[in-house]
Amino acid sequence: MGSMVLQPKPADYPRIRRALSIYRVTSMITGVMLLLLCAVMVMKYAFNVQLFLFTPEGFAKFEPLAAEGVSADYQPEGFDLFRAILIAHGWFYVIYLISNFMLWSPMRWRFVRFLVLALGGVIPLLSFVLEVRVHREVTAFLDSHDGAGSASAAPAPAGPAPAGSAGVDPQSSAHAPSTEGRK
Repeated sequence: MGSMVLQPKPADYPRIRRALSIYRVTSMITGVMLLLLCAVMVMKYAFNVQLFLFTPEGFAKFEPLAAEGVSADYQPEGFDLFRAILIAHGWFYVIYLISNFMLWSPMRWRFVRFLVLALGGVIPLLSFVLEVRVHREVTAFLDSHDGAGSASAAPAPAGPAPAGSAGVDPQSSAHAPSTEGRK
């Protein structure tokens, strides 16, 4: 017996469109912040420097990392850009996770899909790849179902169904079942 794949509810289509827009923005911001964080890590661990802005010596200055054990006593003057990028990425990642949930929930995807979306904020470049794929998939789904979905979401007319209508309104399925197409 095959597993049933859940489909989004037609009433959720507007909410899904809004969630998709928010997801696209947050995935781009999170992806950029993650790339900046990777650059910071390379500078810190490969070149043993950190970047400070607005120092007494000028607008920006690379400072060497403090020796092991004296880092608490060593604090260069200026704005620690590396720490700011780290904190900003962390907060944007939280917002990204919320936007993932806002899209995942009404789309009624499996939990594994949510985990894959969440990985987009911690694996460099993955958020950009996922954004393109998710946008394409969700837009295609909504475009293919929105015409049929908006008709079924609207209240049914009081008169007989128009000729050629093949579906049964899921909200009125308690009434007589459709026999159209059965032999």
